[in-house]
Amino acid sequence: MVRVYWALACSLFVCSCGKGEADTDTQTTGTTAGETSDTTEAPTAGPETEGSTTGDIPGCNDGQSICIAPQREVDVLFVIDNSFSMAEEQALLSANIEAFIATLEGAGADYRIAVTTTDMGNPRCQGSAEFGEFVSSSCLGRLNEFVIDNPPINATATCDGYCIFDDNALMLSPTPIAEGGTAPRAWIERFGAGTNLPEGIQASQALQCFAPQGIAGCGYESTLESMYRALLQSSSPESPNYGFLRDTAILQVVILTDELDCSYNPDFSDIFVSNQVFWNPGDMFPTSSACFRAGVACQNPGPDLGECQAQDHDIQGNPTDNPDEAVLHPVSRYTDLLRQIEIDRQTINAGAEVHVSVIAGVPSGYPGSDIVYTQNGATQEFLDLYGIAPGCTSPAGGEALPPVRLREFAEFFAIDGKPNMFSICDDDYTPALQAIAEAIGDNLAPACVPECIADTDPNTAVLEPNCTFYNTDANNEVSEVPACVAEGEQLIPPPGETLCYHALTDKSGATPSTADDLSDRCIDSGWNLEIVTVNSDPSTRVQLTYNCELSADIANDCPGL
Repeated sequence: MVRVYWALACSLFVCSCGKGEADTDTQTTGTTAGETSDTTEAPTAGPETEGSTTGDIPGCNDGQSICIAPQREVDVLFVIDNSFSMAEEQALLSANIEAFIATLEGAGADYRIAVTTTDMGNPRCQGSAEFGEFVSSSCLGRLNEFVIDNPPINATATCDGYCIFDDNALMLSPTPIAEGGTAPRAWIERFGAGTNLPEGIQASQALQCFAPQGIAGCGYESTLESMYRALLQSSSPESPNYGFLRDTAILQVVILTDELDCSYNPDFSDIFVSNQVFWNPGDMFPTSSACFRAGVACQNPGPDLGECQAQDHDIQGNPTDNPDEAVLHPVSRYTDLLRQIEIDRQTINAGAEVHVSVIAGVPSGYPGSDIVYTQNGATQEFLDLYGIAPGCTSPAGGEALPPVRLREFAEFFAIDGKPNMFSICDDDYTPALQAIAEAIGDNLAPACVPECIADTDPNTAVLEPNCTFYNTDANNEVSEVPACVAEGEQLIPPPGETLCYHALTDKSGATPSTADDLSDRCIDSGWNLEIVTVNSDPSTRVQLTYNCELSADIANDCPGL
């Protein structure tokens, strides 16, 4: 919390051979083998398809097939405030991160999780800055970053109170890359049957070491710019962030900060040096209140500020609509980037949304509790430092500023009216982290085969399909996909293979195992077959098509259609 101190990117596509110019002997049926929306109208298997098959070997790019991805992939970026007031909040994140991972894994997500800080440097800040680069080192090797002299704070317990693995124990395994070969990654990765973590270490344990970023970072938090740089560097081969974004994945950004966004344009860095237009009168140096004045406009001059909105100002302190004149980068710089990422992804996969969640200085229970922008209730010293009274106070007495630019950024990506802002002042982040992960899970779509599949052995309790599955790789080469094999309780590709499929056929709990259960979404849509894939090589472009024997008795085999 703020305290009063003067010192300062297609991995899993499922397709079917769509209705094209069928030959006279075999009708080619179907559109996709995966749904991407609860509102998608289920295709109806017409009488002409009964008893037929879905055709010859179908390739995803054969001109007759439609490829839609059942969404299993999510790229998660944590942007964590590492200024001197954030020890308590980083500790809470570590204490509650297991809820986030458990919810993601419970939804079956193939995830990547990366961490960066809010430190983009500043003329008033000394020391190194991350500039959006991912941090994938154990905090046990960075304990000096949890100790500062002025004001004197020792927050090493934020790290060693939760992290039990050093860098040697947390050495991430290299994973395959698109260019061929393997490379170390600067993020945690889970793909199909494997992860890039050492054996025996859970993702939540690794994040308890990677996520704590210390308290030695710059106090002029460039939160949005750090996110911006981190995502752009995903396409730079020289950056440790390279390759993080997947073309078909959901992108989830999670911001944890107790201050206002101060993403300044370096062309106007003089506002922190000698141009005093945003400073407190008579000050020898700028405080964080300069960030408030440079990026916000409120309805009233105070003390009751009324509604506050993001407002760009030029170097003279005048409001401006010209983004090139704004001393803080406009919020639109960041919404435009994420919106373009979403548009680009959805040309490939309609389910690849962008999600944004902010844990900041909003009241507990927001939006049920309104954000109040006021100067009442704060000391003059606090107002001189921050320009505005706290938006919330934690049970331990920590205070956080009410977000304005971050609020508008988050609101732009709100989905179906669901809250995507949470209070940093809560003493338990579990509900917030679960809600964030559940929102992701709501958009992870299963691979329902949208045909009524024939049951080749009606005497067994579940569907016995006659299907062959094919993969069309990045070179448009089509190859048959083998069935997975069991290794204990885990499914893996057969020896010598990197990709396999597993059929889910139990709609009613007919077998004691849950490993063959169809998802509720497939059942509710009336389908009787779902497939999952296991891909041990995340660089492989997987696009699945199928050839299945279709039911001649749809009313009996698929009564929900």
